[in-house]
Amino acid sequence: QFWKSSLNPDFKISINLSPNQFRDSELVSFISQSLQNRTLEGESMQLEITEGVLMNGHRSVDKALATLNTLGVGIALDDFGTGYASLSYLRRYPFEVLKIDKSFVKDIDDDMADRELVTAAIAMAHGMNLKVVAEGVETRQQLDLLIELGCDYGQGYFLGRPMPADQLTSLLETPQLPENEQ
Repeated sequence: QFWKSSLNPDFKISINLSPNQFRDSELVSFISQSLQNRTLEGESMQLEITEGVLMNGHRSVDKALATLNTLGVGIALDDFGTGYASLSYLRRYPFEVLKIDKSFVKDIDDDMADRELVTAAIAMAHGMNLKVVAEGVETRQQLDLLIELGCDYGQGYFLGRPMPADQLTSLLETPQLPENEQ
């Protein structure tokens, strides 16, 4: 809540959920209660799920995603391209974000096949009004190419390493260039 109120009203926190966590019958009520207890809006939270969560096709998954959507919680499809993705998942579920797996980003500046797959994923996602995050951005060349391809966001060590909350707060209060650029 501090980051949202003090630094950026559009601030969102993303939370990775494992397939086991997502299948927990108490997850949705826990999230709903947590949002109420902390006076946060659902729009401040985004849950990242992998294709594996969708694979079993249980009605409980459909119901959970629908309920989370009504709470305003964003849903991101994580590690896109590494699983058994059916493109129909992108139409069927209320995703806001498509996260391209780092295995495609790793060689994007050398491997034309990876570049074409990333280009296609970005175009497809944008055609469905989804934002795109490229995972595993580790070099300036990768970042520049992803920007050129129209990728919305990047994630990876080039942009920032994992850090404690107080360090992130300092970084957000006084933005700096990545270490590679200083």
